[in-house]
Amino acid sequence: MTNLDLHDIARAAGTYGVRGYYVVTPLSDQQVLARRIIAHWTQGKGGEFNPVRREALSLVRIKDDLGSAVEAIRRETGRPPEIVATCARKRDGALPYGLFRQMIGDGGPYLLVFGTAWGLSPALLERADYVLAPIEGPTAYNHLSVRSAAAIILDRLLGDRTAGR
Repeated sequence: MTNLDLHDIARAAGTYGVRGYYVVTPLSDQQVLARRIIAHWTQGKGGEFNPVRREALSLVRIKDDLGSAVEAIRRETGRPPEIVATCARKRDGALPYGLFRQMIGDGGPYLLVFGTAWGLSPALLERADYVLAPIEGPTAYNHLSVRSAAAIILDRLLGDRTAGR
């Protein structure tokens, strides 16, 4: 987790109307850092200075593990979310964006899971209900930052498809 990831994904989540942004890490020092950054922007001088950032960072919830995030969503919505993992590698049976966009429109809840560094573990990919198709550009290079990938994916899934027409 980086300060930039925390800020930028929260801002993208707020822009696209995401109900919550879960930062999942078992590392206590990372949790402390995330809580300190969030507190600065939601309760401290940062939030007074920049209320828009306070709004975005108020979406962030810190959890020790994925099961805790799933349980929090179940408590909030009354149903456990379907887990949709992201992966930069092509996989057989990957969920196309158009189909997932339709699924979101038909209901939910869904927990869209992003990884950093080397991506999500094979065990988490196996646990997921779906694995979303990778973001692909016109080259073989495919190493986006998590904040860039999150913004692109949120726009594909929740963005206005009539804008600019």
